[in-house]
Amino acid sequence: MKDFQSFDDSELKREAEKALGSADIKGKSENEILREIYKKAEAGKRAGTLTNAQIDAFCARFSQMLNPSQQKKLKKLAEQLKNI
Repeated sequence: MKDFQSFDDSELKREAEKALGSADIKGKSENEILREIYKKAEAGKRAGTLTNAQIDAFCARFSQMLNPSQQKKLKKLAEQLKNI
């Protein structure tokens, strides 16, 4: 993404496909994608393979592509994950 004007939802989906695998998000809504991200992250946290620093890095990477409402949702999910 070069700037916010050039952003579209397909770019977010491409980035999510890289992070999650394309089979995990094909045809899913924004909320379904967020649930999938949370589910995988929660499993990683519980297994000890996902750190708070990695959660912060993920949020920093994706936040720039989200609108304010989506950023708020992502931040809330990140805080929930960090408390696991």
